[in-house]
Amino acid sequence: MHDEGATHYNSIIDQHTLGAEFLRDQFGACGRPKIGWQIDPFGHSREVASLFAQDDPRLQEYNVPERVQAFIQAAHNEQANGSDVNVFYSTPSCYLYALNKVNRTWSSKIDDFFPYSIAPHVVRTGFYTSRPALKRYERYSNNILQVARQLNAFSNLNMRNSIFPLSEAIGLVQHHDAVSGTERQHVADDYVQRLSQGIDAVLVMMNNAYAKLLPKENQSLPITPHYLCQLSNISECLPIEKQDCFTLTLWNPNFQSVTSFVRVPVTNDYIILDPIGQILPSELLSIPTTIKNIPGRMSIAQNELLFKAILPPLGFNTYYFQIKTEERVKPNVEVTFNEECKLENQFIRVDFDNRGNLLQITNYQSNTSVSFSNQGLYWYHSYPNGSGAYVFRPLTSNAQPISNIRNITCTKSKLVQSALIIFNEWASEEVRVYDGLSTVEFGWIVGPIHIDDNIGKEVIIRYDTDIRSASKYYTDANGREVLERIRNYRPTWNYTVFENVSGNYYPINSRIWIKDQQRQFTVLTDRSHGGGSISDGSIEIMVHRRIPNNDPSSAMTEPLNETAFGKGLVVHGKHLVIIDTPNNSAVIHRTNAQQFYMHPISTFALTNMSYTDYSANYWQTWSALVDTMPYNLHLLTLDPLNAKQYLVRVEHYFELHEDEVYSQPIQIDLQKLLNSLGKIIDVTELTLAGNMPLSDMKRLNWTTTENESSYWNEIEQISSNNTIITLNPMQIRTFQITVQ
Repeated sequence: MHDEGATHYNSIIDQHTLGAEFLRDQFGACGRPKIGWQIDPFGHSREVASLFAQDDPRLQEYNVPERVQAFIQAAHNEQANGSDVNVFYSTPSCYLYALNKVNRTWSSKIDDFFPYSIAPHVVRTGFYTSRPALKRYERYSNNILQVARQLNAFSNLNMRNSIFPLSEAIGLVQHHDAVSGTERQHVADDYVQRLSQGIDAVLVMMNNAYAKLLPKENQSLPITPHYLCQLSNISECLPIEKQDCFTLTLWNPNFQSVTSFVRVPVTNDYIILDPIGQILPSELLSIPTTIKNIPGRMSIAQNELLFKAILPPLGFNTYYFQIKTEERVKPNVEVTFNEECKLENQFIRVDFDNRGNLLQITNYQSNTSVSFSNQGLYWYHSYPNGSGAYVFRPLTSNAQPISNIRNITCTKSKLVQSALIIFNEWASEEVRVYDGLSTVEFGWIVGPIHIDDNIGKEVIIRYDTDIRSASKYYTDANGREVLERIRNYRPTWNYTVFENVSGNYYPINSRIWIKDQQRQFTVLTDRSHGGGSISDGSIEIMVHRRIPNNDPSSAMTEPLNETAFGKGLVVHGKHLVIIDTPNNSAVIHRTNAQQFYMHPISTFALTNMSYTDYSANYWQTWSALVDTMPYNLHLLTLDPLNAKQYLVRVEHYFELHEDEVYSQPIQIDLQKLLNSLGKIIDVTELTLAGNMPLSDMKRLNWTTTENESSYWNEIEQISSNNTIITLNPMQIRTFQITVQ
């Protein structure tokens, strides 16, 4: 059973598709699931299921016959006195069907069941953040998986088996004791190893794909191996260090062109040539000491090259790096220490005082400003034997600042302006404003968290604003729809407050915001976190936890104490902050969240060719699309099933009434989307899991207390040779497509 608090809908769908495919291959149509159910997302493991499957009389614990006999005897005894109980063997499918046949009216519930509490003061909101590095690695792995599938499709390799290990590993990590962070350390290590091995297998396929896509016609020169450089988030890419020349290929998995600011750790200075041979503006910037001091970093690079890449939709650009023979003209970089700092571009301004306190963010386009009374890293003192992998229980409701003293370094260049704020030796923020972007990037590094005092520490980023939020805040559900939250309130029952903080924490899988009539403050995340709005105008997001004691309700028999290289684990992540009006915010957070989740994947390759020779032999830009696609359209899945068949999912990722323009239905031509694959000769619409034709699906009809029928009708049934479809807001449609 997949977890529901720390998962993204893309991975949930993929996991169910993989499982349905397995059942179909092993058992045929009779193995097709007909019902969905939830099995305790917090308690069960694969090992327990394995033991149940091996129930055998030889086991000392085997007591099924005795239990059955005792039950039968009790029933007989009761029957002697008369009874209206009818007991028979059933299944979830039969039970659901029987309920439907009762023909009664049912109440409907449109909210969710978060947060989950098993007793007063025992609120399971800690796992929303537990093992934040694993949560990020799962997201990164899925990003690679989707790119690998696209490369496999457009290169026509038919190497699906090479992708399977990563697909299987990601499916496994969706388990409710995996990405949730509620497993023991050696189990978490096993999940990471499986993901890593899956990525290694996929990289072989990606190299084969680029070997077909990069060479120009009539060119038979082999390509050199491409490397992923998975530690680029700590400015480490060992294969390119001290090289005279190398290439960087960026694959954009989105239907829309993407602007990306790329940072490359280097030991030399380089000229960067774009796909048409023009020298790109770049800046050689010092790598912050907060990055260089991360335990385990092996790179000797002291600087990183920053440049702006504008990538084609559903395609790639290759950039050629050539070592500079002349010293770079002294860059126009302004650096100040512990002085007032203003970060600014065409659209946004961020103001800090000389002590590193964030004062205000202003959006020039909408003339919107948000002021801050506090912003930074804080921590909660864990309740002794209260908090653990599952549970978040602070000793008090007041988070303490990491430090009362901050140091700020303000750096301004043409492409980026940044403020590095150091709280202490294990906590820092770097706030960045990039040229031409309307979002503000908040990078954070937390760890090693010290627990020498035997005190658990649960670290948050807090944004205290002047927005009049009236106890309301908004969080996403698995990266998709957004739910309104009200502090100390539950929509469907009378809520008793036992925990002021953890009782108001919810999963944040991709975004959270607060708003008033004129302004909306939105934070996008690069992984799942827990967080909420504990007071009006405030958002807090938990980013890391280290707890020397275990909570008594936990099935995990060890504390949440992650280490690496002999120290507490260091975690590096980032958030994107959006300031705008409520009317303008939807299109900005929807598009940015989608690109934040499905960002371009970089691969590096060494070369001894000159740029002239390289450009003569290899394509440096390519897109699968000729026509511009709607802004609200997303390619969720492109998975080659065999040489001529593809599983395709497309989605309209805006909600109804969210935006005047982009919340409207869209009509698209699948042939234009997938023209690079060939002429489509057959289209079969499938259910979301991709395991049966949509026309074969029959749903039960339920009547609710709102006098509404849940009867489901297909809005549109397309013929097998029709490629034009309509997508409504929040609709995902799945197709099996055959080409010639």
